[in-house]
Amino acid sequence: MKKLKIEFKWAIVFTITLLAWMLLEKTLGWHEENIANHWWLTMLFAPFAIFIYLLAVREKRRRVYNKKMTWLQGFISGTILTVFVALLSPIAQYLTHNYITPEYFNTVIEYSVTNDLMTRTKANDYFNITNYMWQSAFGALGFGIVTAAIVAVFTRKK
Repeated sequence: MKKLKIEFKWAIVFTITLLAWMLLEKTLGWHEENIANHWWLTMLFAPFAIFIYLLAVREKRRRVYNKKMTWLQGFISGTILTVFVALLSPIAQYLTHNYITPEYFNTVIEYSVTNDLMTRTKANDYFNITNYMWQSAFGALGFGIVTAAIVAVFTRKK
């Protein structure tokens, strides 16, 4: 576990940052009156996520690889970070939807039904904590592996 300490630490930083972002979204009304724009406004978190990956892989390069790192070493470090982020993401979803914005699902379901985007049954099936936990875990894996590959290009050093 000692070899994975850096990635685990940064996965915790990532999760805390994500929770802070959720609080910001809630405060700015993106989970209520601006729910229509939530789908694209939430993408504004991507630069923060990429920055955290960059910091994590740079720390790994500095502390473990003596300031030298191949693309593969960076990619593996980023992928390990991704696995930890994916494992923590259901916890983040639970905290988000139970403590930060407990009315989110009701709001988004009502918006979807009122604007004829989904039937109530489909909206109820899609917008719930279980589905969001799965989506966040698999989304973290997909986005994280791509991010790890790109970050590894910029952190490699001979």
